[in-house]
Amino acid sequence: MPTETDELLLKQLPHSVEAEQAVLGSMLIDPRCVSEVIDKLRPDDFYLRQNKEIYETIYSMFNYSLTIDPVTVLENMRKNGYYDENQSRGYILQLMDTTPTAANVGEYIDILKDKTLLRRVAEAAGELTAMVQEGAGTGQDVLEAAEQRIYAIRQGRAARGLTPISEVILDVYTRLEELAASESAIPGLSTGLRDLDRAISGLNNSDLILLAARPGMGKTSMALNILLDTGKRSGKKVAFFSLEMSREQLALRLISSECFVDNKKLVTGKLDDQDWESVAAAADSLNRSTILIDDDSSVTVADILAKCRRVENLGLIVIDYLQLMQSAGGRSDRGENRQQIVSDISRSLKIMAKELNVPVLCLSQLSRANESRQDKRPMLSDLRESGAIEQDADIVLFLYREGYYNKDTENPNLAECIIAKNRHGETGTIELQWTPEFTTFTDMEWRREEY
Repeated sequence: MPTETDELLLKQLPHSVEAEQAVLGSMLIDPRCVSEVIDKLRPDDFYLRQNKEIYETIYSMFNYSLTIDPVTVLENMRKNGYYDENQSRGYILQLMDTTPTAANVGEYIDILKDKTLLRRVAEAAGELTAMVQEGAGTGQDVLEAAEQRIYAIRQGRAARGLTPISEVILDVYTRLEELAASESAIPGLSTGLRDLDRAISGLNNSDLILLAARPGMGKTSMALNILLDTGKRSGKKVAFFSLEMSREQLALRLISSECFVDNKKLVTGKLDDQDWESVAAAADSLNRSTILIDDDSSVTVADILAKCRRVENLGLIVIDYLQLMQSAGGRSDRGENRQQIVSDISRSLKIMAKELNVPVLCLSQLSRANESRQDKRPMLSDLRESGAIEQDADIVLFLYREGYYNKDTENPNLAECIIAKNRHGETGTIELQWTPEFTTFTDMEWRREEY
């Protein structure tokens, strides 16, 4: 018969006392391995309170570049209020005595990380079981909560919880070091348009970028240009969700942009031998890219999130376009406020960008308000159906072509990309060249000659 003590021990979450002590002992024996441990473990990876307190002390000392040895650690534990007169000194000596060698610290770290993973899964399972037993939501709500928690675990982070600023600063330092070592002039993914990259610092993780214009201005074309460039050069997977065009139409547009064969020829199939060679080369290039396409016209933000959580090495999400999306509950009642639905969708998109930690480029229609103005360049107030879109977006880009309204303009294929909102820098206008036969935007010729 199991005793009460045995039952209590069974209720403990997975952990390894020996591995925790060996990691701490390794750092005390050989301070050279401290940076390796700090890089891979967080205080929450330690289950026992006493071990967590010692690690937090060493963690803090490392951030302040202090000397780490048994004497200094004990002194800093005293300052932090972790010191116990009867136990701390003896426990530190015990850690050093019981650690076989600091050379195996990598194996000890792996054991701790595995135990942390098991604890996270156990905690998530407990929360989901509680949701079901309490009747806190529909089956769809529980499924969404399950996916969110498992995705957070897979990404190596807790779904909830306060984070000490010391951990955040450590992550910022790591990011700064990566940027300093990078040969790229911009921190984010390139759009393929160098002037635009410089202005918005590329497409950055967790950003919601809104690309808005009146119909016919080339929103989808620009989105596909960005998708094509990122899919070929970033080394990451890029996902395109089209609520308006079919997969075959999108593939034709991508081939046209890649091989510079007139889009009309591709639609009609009137291709000569040279065109076929170009199309074959473009198809081969696209086959090697990492572009994923979804043409479900009834997709919701929850659907996109569920699909993208399963994509490894995701770099960018593009959605065409916002106003065609349904709310999370699917088809809405006619009496429901469309403005509120669009607000909910835009907020959900921003939350999705943060959770997946990738840039989300969402296309949007503009209202007809600009048509009645003398200067028809779009403004933030033209964003259709909701001011919430403007609030949620980190960057708002407008496309404008004077040639669309005035055929006699000096350069009908001159396009303007108006940066109306930019959380990372200044606003302004970038000039681009529009090539209608290939449905492509490029840098201005005089700019291209510089590179």
